[in-house]
Formats: sequence, structure tokens, C-alpha cells
Amino acid sequence: MATEMITLKLDRDFLNKVDSIADKHYQNRTEFIRTALREKIEDMDMKNAVLNFMKLKGSSDNKISDELYEKVRATVFDAISRNIK
Repeated sequence: MATEMITLKLDRDFLNKVDSIADKHYQNRTEFIRTALREKIEDMDMKNAVLNFMKLKGSSDNKISDELYEKVRATVFDAISRNIK
């Protein structure tokens, strides 16, 4: 996979926090930032999926109870979270 270098400006205190975490848990600063960005993208994708799912609740002619809706929602999110990990 080809990579592209970017420039990122951070406040010194914030960068110190990044470096502190990166030193303890990652190979380097770049890996930490890559992982953080990946996780943010996955989080945004999940939020979009949730919004789309919630829109579907009201689009069916066959209305379901809130209890059944919550049960289905929990099942869907369990499946999604297993696929993300």
C-alpha cells in the first residue's frame, strides 16, 4: 500500500500526551496517529450505520414494538462490533 506524507501541527502539550501514549503502547508516534484516525473513521461509519438503521425503523408498513426494535438493534450492534474487532 502506498503511503503519503502529511504535515500535522499540534500544540506542544497535546503532542507530549500523544508521545507519552505512543511510547507506552505503539511502535512509534506515526502508528499511534494512524490507529487513532482509523478508529475515528470506524466510529463515524458506525454512527452513520446507526442513523440509517434508525431511519429504517419508521419506514416499514408493519410497525414493530419498541421492545422488538431494541432487541433487533442490540443484535445488529453485537454483530457489527464483532466484525469491527
